[in-house]
Amino acid sequence: MKIFKFGGASVKDASGIKNVYDVLQKVGYEDVLLVVSAMGKTTNALEIVIKNYFEKSPELQASVQEVKKYHNQILLDLFEDENETVFNEVNKLFAELDSFLNQNKSPNYNFVYDQIVSYGELLSTTILSHYMNFRNIKTQWIDVRNFIKTDTNYRDANVDWELTQKNISKNIKKKILHITQGFLGSDENNFTTTLGREGSDYTAAIFAYCLNAESVTIWKDVPGVMNADPRYFENASLLNQISYREAIELAFYGASVIHPKTLQPLQKKEIPLFVKSFLNPMLPGTSVSKGADLEPHLPCFIVKKNQLLLSLSSIDFSFIMEENISKIFGLFHQFKMKVSLIQNSAISFSVCLEDKFGNFNELKNTLSKQFKVSYNENVSLYTIRHFDEKAAKMVEKDKIVLLKQVSRETMQIVTKEN
Repeated sequence: MKIFKFGGASVKDASGIKNVYDVLQKVGYEDVLLVVSAMGKTTNALEIVIKNYFEKSPELQASVQEVKKYHNQILLDLFEDENETVFNEVNKLFAELDSFLNQNKSPNYNFVYDQIVSYGELLSTTILSHYMNFRNIKTQWIDVRNFIKTDTNYRDANVDWELTQKNISKNIKKKILHITQGFLGSDENNFTTTLGREGSDYTAAIFAYCLNAESVTIWKDVPGVMNADPRYFENASLLNQISYREAIELAFYGASVIHPKTLQPLQKKEIPLFVKSFLNPMLPGTSVSKGADLEPHLPCFIVKKNQLLLSLSSIDFSFIMEENISKIFGLFHQFKMKVSLIQNSAISFSVCLEDKFGNFNELKNTLSKQFKVSYNENVSLYTIRHFDEKAAKMVEKDKIVLLKQVSRETMQIVTKEN
């Protein structure tokens, strides 16, 4: 089987849905499983619903209505009035969402987040599946929560591989075009879990691994994997081939094209990953597989914005030793801080952090009991793989460099605007 993943940008409106149909007509859809994200910015819109729900805001109903209106407009643009089934199924999903908002008793933000935000993928796949059937491509819609089983680490759940493998192997039949949701799973009590932001790529890799798939293709609005994000760098170039190892390095440093957890299951079974354009589906795109690290061999630039540069020094000028560092990392784990860079000297320790869950103030207060704490907010972390002097100068131009670290293949530079 082949696994295709279509992200939110590819299904953001009626013309996007129609384009998915066109892509499948061009590249074929026999023995294909589609993994699909929420439409457009639906996840963001549902995050506003969650915010309003917890703040008991009078805007709650209006924010839910925005999500309904957006999807209903897509339905009206795609279907003739007589196609009542899809309208009924979408209304049923919204009724479930309303019911959860009215009846939920859990104060656990992460639990509530997963139950609500999951409706984005359930809606998009329901609409896409009905449209394919409407256009005479027979599909099998499946609820991914019956297949991918996880622990209860809501918003960043860990997959139970043994149970997931069993569910997928037993229930996915070949020859039919399957359509399912990215990003979602469920725990042992069948409550919805999510696999972390951008987790739809990971979903595709999970299915590929469990089905021994021929390949995974991620369809995006770019020609493939570029050596830099075109939003931040001029003259970005297409990479034709990347090795698994290099792709894992790029993902680790924050390259947004491939989710960090996506590559490991594919590498284990040497399943090639293709990143292609849904606007030009016949172009070759980028292949991620066993082989040459990079082709062509160019410096690769990754930028992470809105980072924190945290520096700790001992209050009594004693050395910061392994025991201190172990405690510090224990706190990073406790407060769910993602560490992107580390640098230490005898009496100081600096890290570049991502405060994904908004816990920095609590962390800072805890650390300040034992260390002198200084920090810079809203810094940018640039990582250059296969760097050269020209690449470094380009990144540093017109910026204040706060920290620089160089290894054989990688240069990392923390900057703030001049």
